[in-house]
Amino acid sequence: MDPNFQAQLSPLQQQQLMQEMEKMQMKDSLTMYTRLVDRCFHSCVSSFRSKSLDKSEIACAENCSARFLKMTQRVGLRFAEHQAMQQKRATEAAGGAAATGGK
Repeated sequence: MDPNFQAQLSPLQQQQLMQEMEKMQMKDSLTMYTRLVDRCFHSCVSSFRSKSLDKSEIACAENCSARFLKMTQRVGLRFAEHQAMQQKRATEAAGGAAATGGK
């Protein structure tokens, strides 16, 4: 998002934008949590012999969730790097076009 975009909005529009962004972040967090639970539960729990998980199931779920969170964090970092690179290229292109007079 263009940094100047938010400055052009009225205070009410800025507040509405922030609320929408918070909703999107909450939805993304819940989606990630649901995927983590689904993946790790199905990978680690194979039977329902008792009310609680056994030691191997607990260890598997802990390892699975740690790997899932690391992977999610890495993907987020790579995405941020990619976005920053694209923004830098766009800025350089706009600066080059301005320097040549838009030709």
